[in-house]
Amino acid sequence: MFIVFVTILSCNSQEPKQFSEAALNDTFTTLEGNQITVKSILEKHKGKTIVIDIWASWCGDCIKGMPKVKALQNQFKEVSYLFFSLDRGEDAWKRGIKKYNVKGEHYFMQNAKKCDFADFVNISWIPRYMVVNKAGEIVVFNVIEANDNKLIEALKN
Repeated sequence: MFIVFVTILSCNSQEPKQFSEAALNDTFTTLEGNQITVKSILEKHKGKTIVIDIWASWCGDCIKGMPKVKALQNQFKEVSYLFFSLDRGEDAWKRGIKKYNVKGEHYFMQNAKKCDFADFVNISWIPRYMVVNKAGEIVVFNVIEANDNKLIEALKN
């Protein structure tokens, strides 16, 4: 019985390597106010390594982490940086980008944590960082520090 339980636990803790169809079909808002699917966002960066930063301008830990993100951007210039915002409104989101001088591509998760993408990634804390490799596989699913060794190693590969 114990072995079965341990096996079930180990299977459930495996992190996904691909986004679910529902997560890919979820739509976010661009800075220009257009709707775009997660799939389309990722396709724009096909063949490149991608860092996804899920954040909000009201999040103290997100703001404290921005210098680490900027250090990553300086060290890994060839990587695409996507910022998915959980801000409460588009105005706050846009002000936050400007105020904290956040460089990269920006998308507003208008339904915040109540959407298919959020369900898939199971957001329990922000900031939340993910890495998608050049082959389109999720190689880092859940880290909360931009200087996490798993994240940095994934970017080096």
